[in-house]
Amino acid sequence: MLTWSLEPMVATPARHFLPVGAQSSDEGVVFRAWAPAHSAVRVVTGAAGADTRYVSLERDAAGFFTGRDEHGRPGDLYWFQLEDRLVPDPASRWQPQGVEGPSMVVAPAAYQWEAESWRRPGWRGRVIYELHVGTFTAAGTFRAAIERLDALAELGVNTIELMPVADFSGRWNWGYDGVMLFAPSRAYGSPDDLRALVDAAHVRGLAVVLDVVYNHLGPVGNVLAAYSEHYFHRSRSNPWGDSLNFDGPESAPVREFFLQNACGWLDEFRIDGLRLDAVHAIEDGSAVPIIAEIAAAARARGAFTIAEDERNDAKIVMPAAEGGWGVDAMWADDFHHTVRVAAAADRHAHFVNYRGGLDEWVATLRDGWLYHGQTYPSWRRPRGTDGSRLPPERFVYCISNHDQAGNRPMGDRLHEAVSPECYRAVSVFLCLCPYTPMLFMGQEWAASSPFPFFTDFPGELGGRMAGYRIKEFESRQAGYTPELLARMPNPQSEATVQSATLRWEERKEPAHAGVLALYRECLRLRAAHAIFQNPPRTEWSVERVGEEAIALHWRNRKEEWLMIVSLKPGVHGYEASGGRGIWEFVLDSNERRFGGMREPDESTPAPILQGPGAVVFRRKVAVDAIT
Repeated sequence: MLTWSLEPMVATPARHFLPVGAQSSDEGVVFRAWAPAHSAVRVVTGAAGADTRYVSLERDAAGFFTGRDEHGRPGDLYWFQLEDRLVPDPASRWQPQGVEGPSMVVAPAAYQWEAESWRRPGWRGRVIYELHVGTFTAAGTFRAAIERLDALAELGVNTIELMPVADFSGRWNWGYDGVMLFAPSRAYGSPDDLRALVDAAHVRGLAVVLDVVYNHLGPVGNVLAAYSEHYFHRSRSNPWGDSLNFDGPESAPVREFFLQNACGWLDEFRIDGLRLDAVHAIEDGSAVPIIAEIAAAARARGAFTIAEDERNDAKIVMPAAEGGWGVDAMWADDFHHTVRVAAAADRHAHFVNYRGGLDEWVATLRDGWLYHGQTYPSWRRPRGTDGSRLPPERFVYCISNHDQAGNRPMGDRLHEAVSPECYRAVSVFLCLCPYTPMLFMGQEWAASSPFPFFTDFPGELGGRMAGYRIKEFESRQAGYTPELLARMPNPQSEATVQSATLRWEERKEPAHAGVLALYRECLRLRAAHAIFQNPPRTEWSVERVGEEAIALHWRNRKEEWLMIVSLKPGVHGYEASGGRGIWEFVLDSNERRFGGMREPDESTPAPILQGPGAVVFRRKVAVDAIT
C-alpha cells in the first residue's frame, strides 16, 4: 500500500529548494519570500478577532526573507509588509477574501485521505475528460463536481483534466488569468475541497490532471512585481501579457518559484499530472528549459506532463536521454482542425491552413500531426517535425476542447455545426483512434450548453472586456462578420456563465441519450480491447477507401479490427488484405440505439458503410471457431 506524504515519492533530479510561502508545524509557522529589491520585510499576521502579531524576517544574500511565528497556526490570516505596503503572499495556499485580500495559513498534511492505496498510473492508455469546475455543475464547486464523478467513470474515461484552478480576480473566469498560483480559487471552494475532489476521483479509479499556466499571469491581482521586477522580462511579451523570466538575470529564484508551484500541486494535492498551457509562448533559452525541469520533477514523482505547443516539435516529447524535454504528451490540434474543416467546412482563422480532405486525415493519422516541416500558410514558414517515430500515446487528439468551443464568438459546439450523422461518425473516430483521446465536458451527450469566453474583472478593465474580445477577433483576421461579433455574449455578464453551465438532466432526452450511449459503447470497447489502447504503429494502419471514406485496420496476434469512417453519402465496401475468416459486425454509428435510423445488420459479409457514419467490425478467424 502506498502511503502518501508531502515529500516526493522518489528523489527529484531538480535542486532542493526551501519552501516558499507559509509552512506550518508544531513549532509555529515559517514564512519565506523572495524580495531582493527590499531591505526589510515583515509579516503582519493573526487569527480573525485576535491581536495582530508582527514577525520580522531575516534577509539572506540572495534576497530571500525568512522568519518564524512561534504562535502561528493554520487559519491565521497574514500579509507581507513591503515598506509601508501590505501585500498578499505570492505563494499563498489560500485567498479566502479574494486575490487582493490577506493570505491564509494552510496545513496540507492535515487532510485525511481516503484513497490511501492509490498509485499514480502510467501515461499510456489515458482517456481524458477536460472540464471547467465552475460550469461543470450548477453549483460550480469542487465538492459539487464530486457528485458527477460516477457518471464519468460509467462513461469510460479514466482521467479528468481540470482547467486552471489557481485563484483569479472576480467570481468567474476560464482560469487562464490566475495570479495566486499556489492557491485553489475560493470561487470553487477551499484547498481541502480540491483535495476531496482528487481523493474522490482516485476512489473511483480516475486520475486527475491539472492545467497550469506558466506563460503569463492575469491582469488583476498579480503581486509578483511588488516583490521583484526580475520575475518578468519587460522586453518580451506574448498575446496575454509580460513574459516570465526563466533565462535572464536573476532568473534562478524565478525558476525555483515555478518549479515549486508545479511540485506543490503534485505533492500537496496528489494531482497525477500537469497540462502545461501554451508552452510555445514561454521564452527560455536555458540549457535545460524550465518545462524540461518540470517534466523531470513530475516524472520523479511518478506523475506525467502534457504540453500544449503549436510548433509540433517532437523534441518536447522525446526522452531527456535522447536530447528531448521529457514531456509525456502534447495536444495535437492538427487532427481537430482537419476533421472540423471536413465536417463543418470552417474556413476562418487557423482553419485556412487545412483542406479537410481524406488525404489530410490519412497523413495526420500516419504521422501524428499534419504539419511536420511543410510551410504553414498563416506563418509563411515551415512548421513541425517528424512525428511518425513517436509512440501514438504522445499525441492527444480531440474533436472539441475549451479553446475550440470557447474561442468562437458564440462559444458554440461542434454538434451544432454538423449533422447528427457526422457528429456520431467523428465521435467514434475519436474514441477508437490509436492516439490518446480527450473529450470536452458535455461532448458525450451533445450538450446544449455553449462554452463562451467569460471573465469578472473589476472597474474599467471589466467594462472594456467585450470590446477587447471583438478587437481580438478582428486583429487575428478570424473572418467573423461584424453582425456575428455584435451578438457575442458579454464576457462579464453572469448570464454568459450560466449559459455555459452543463444541464445534466438533458442526458435523458432522446436527442442526447443516443449520443451518450454511443460514447459509452465506444469507450467500453476501447477499455475492453488492448489493441485500441495506444497500440504500436506496427499493429495498425490507415488508408483511403475510394473517394469518400478512410479505413483504420488493427491487427496483432490476438485480434483484428476494422473501422470505416465517412462524412459523405454513398455506399463503401472494404476488404482488408492478409486476413482469414469473415468479418463480425460490432457497431454502426447510425444504429437506433445511438439516435440513428438503422438496425444492426450482423449478416453483412463484408464491411459496408452507407455514409455518413462509422462502422466497426472484428475479424472472426478460424481459431475463434475452434475455441
